[in-house]
Amino acid sequence: MKSANILRSLVVGAALLVAGAASAQAPAPAPAAPAAAPPPVVSTAAPPMSRLDGVSVPAAGPSSYQSPSMRPEAGLMSNDAELLRALAPTRGQVTIPDQKLATLIQPAGRDWRAAVKGPIRVVGSWLLLGMCCLLIAFYLLRGKIMIDSGMSGRTVERFNSFERFVHWMTAGAFVVLAITGLNITYGRYLLLPLLGPDAFTAISVAFKYLHNYLAFGFMLGIVLMFVLWVRHNIPSKIDLQWIAVGGGLFAKGVHPPAEKFNAGQKIIFWSVIVGGVAISVSGVWLMFPFFLGDVASMQLMQVIHAVVSLVLTAIVIAHIYIGSLGMEQAFDAMGTGQVDENWAKEHHGLWLAKLKGQAAPQYKMGHD
Repeated sequence: MKSANILRSLVVGAALLVAGAASAQAPAPAPAAPAAAPPPVVSTAAPPMSRLDGVSVPAAGPSSYQSPSMRPEAGLMSNDAELLRALAPTRGQVTIPDQKLATLIQPAGRDWRAAVKGPIRVVGSWLLLGMCCLLIAFYLLRGKIMIDSGMSGRTVERFNSFERFVHWMTAGAFVVLAITGLNITYGRYLLLPLLGPDAFTAISVAFKYLHNYLAFGFMLGIVLMFVLWVRHNIPSKIDLQWIAVGGGLFAKGVHPPAEKFNAGQKIIFWSVIVGGVAISVSGVWLMFPFFLGDVASMQLMQVIHAVVSLVLTAIVIAHIYIGSLGMEQAFDAMGTGQVDENWAKEHHGLWLAKLKGQAAPQYKMGHD
């Protein structure tokens, strides 16, 4: 009996072990199928924007920016360059006194750099080279303008010592300013390859000091020239007769009426005065950075300085030509101050008559 009970217990225990093993090997029930996802919704609204000192920029996020271009459906820029061009000046925060250093993005600087390196430099090159080529062609076709009636052997004073001093002080300062200024614009392309970095750097530094200090001599000369000669350079009806025949420069025997300064010289005078004032004001503005204005005003002044300087340089080149190689006795007027009477009669007949107390000569259709 006891043996039967023991045998029954063993059989029950074995059955329980077999059932537990089977349940452990059975696969887990499959999870319930997920609900169908809703269809994607494409939003046409712009991504969230954050603001930095009044400038809106795309907020950081996984969908706010897709390199290398913005999402077109959001209406943003198509690439980084367009985005930078569209940004307004962006400022951060600095703890130092100089708040100008807080400027992080200044888009106008790119426009200024593109203007200086592009149109201004290219057009300036053509302007100066074109003027030189034009004067060479004129000399080959017309030759030196001589005194048609020959030298008389009698001279009159054209300019006194002080007038000649003012002229040469202003002219000398301008020539140095032009050369040193052209080095800033074209030196790295013309001189740097020839001289090398060290020599070019030394020359450029020396040119910088010459440019800055001789500018004051040029400005003084502008003031003195205006005081000395403004009364002789007021436009008049006589100038129209001079202009009508091209001042007699293109044909022999043509000598239109003129006072102490003819129409061509008046154009030179007012170009130097107006252009000189523009160059002087813009030059002082640049010489003392941030004293008179901000970065934007300095960039504007630099463009004005460059453009007016190039135009005035081209005009002065023509003036130098006509006062040296282009016309007989023209250099003597500012060299010794004395000119031959026949030269004065042909080119400044009204002035000579007034100087000698004679009646004004009669002119007809620009001819004497």
